[in-house]
Amino acid sequence: MRSDLHGPLSAYAARLHATVGDGHHVASPLGAWLLLAVTATTADSDPAVADGAAVKLAQALGTDLPSAAEVARTLLDAPHPLVGSATALWHTAGQGDDGSAAWRAALPRTTEVGALPEQAGLDAWAREHTLGLIETFPLTVESEVVFILASALATRVSWATPFDVADARALGANSPWAGQLRRALRSPSDSHRCAIVSTARAGDVIVHAAPAQTTDGAGLVVLSVAAAPQVPPAEVLAIAYDLSAGAADGAPPAGGRSLFDLPLGETPLWTLTEERVHTWQRDGREERHNAVLPCWSARNDHDLTAPALGFPAAATTLATALALPMNEFEARQTAVARFDRYGFEAAAVTGMAGITSMPPEGVARTAELRFGHPYAVVAVATDTRAEGVTGPWHGVPVFSAWVAEPEDVPEA
Repeated sequence: MRSDLHGPLSAYAARLHATVGDGHHVASPLGAWLLLAVTATTADSDPAVADGAAVKLAQALGTDLPSAAEVARTLLDAPHPLVGSATALWHTAGQGDDGSAAWRAALPRTTEVGALPEQAGLDAWAREHTLGLIETFPLTVESEVVFILASALATRVSWATPFDVADARALGANSPWAGQLRRALRSPSDSHRCAIVSTARAGDVIVHAAPAQTTDGAGLVVLSVAAAPQVPPAEVLAIAYDLSAGAADGAPPAGGRSLFDLPLGETPLWTLTEERVHTWQRDGREERHNAVLPCWSARNDHDLTAPALGFPAAATTLATALALPMNEFEARQTAVARFDRYGFEAAAVTGMAGITSMPPEGVARTAELRFGHPYAVVAVATDTRAEGVTGPWHGVPVFSAWVAEPEDVPEA
């Protein structure tokens, strides 16, 4: 992970997971953070929106707006082969064009910008950019919605070496899952990495890292971290983010414990045994690790409107940049994940919508044009070629007619 992102993202993840709570769930703090960072391009490039909302946005991001905007552009404009990413900004047709154009040029070049689609279009966007893992967009388009900013992240990978299968009782005699499950996963003898790590936050924790098959030199490592049962989930998640800093490089985690410094026997986190073996280790002491984990899956919908998550400031900042009226906003994330013997898949769609009040009543006129007597028709060619250059046929009338003998519509 980029060193200039790890700290701010870890802090943001702590706030997001605290908002979600301690129950079984999956989320993408990165998906939410990226949406805020894309919004940061508006304040970064347009002094008119550098107000109190921009200050709060920087506080939520955990870094200054130019740095956040640059991280967003770097990640989104150089997509990862195994982690699909997309962002989009849609606004009501005919509105949103009065704001400064400076921030538009500062957006990541991959960010889709256009007219606000109907609900079916939003749902299709979510499916397209999440490998079909998320069927519906987390927000609903109502007539009062004036803009939506969205991000999507998705991955589906196979392990470099699949897990072996173990009896679920290997999860431990004190595990509440051992009696609920029949089978669990056991890490293979190669490829996967395991360790017991001493931490300041929670004492000793156990760590398992499963690497995925690489594509074009890019990969994915899924890190699992467990602490003693009494340690609060927020502390364990924070430790996992701390340890993730070196996971991509395959470096042993800082604070790793030697098995020969630990007592033999069983604890809530591991069982340590000793046997006589032939070994090439110079001191004659060889350390081996394996891990037993359950399969798991999760699907969650998260409300992101808490002020600590930054979306109130982001919505205000974006509405100012677009010169759109906004009375309220919504921000939600849908996230799914599955971890099994052969691989890992996960996706998240994060959406933020600006909502205005109903416009005042007025008068609308509708004209139905009736071609009920003879009329003229001219067919004109269009000829736009590469790089926007117009060809010789552009604007040339090719056919013309005078319609004086109409025909009936044929039966279908």
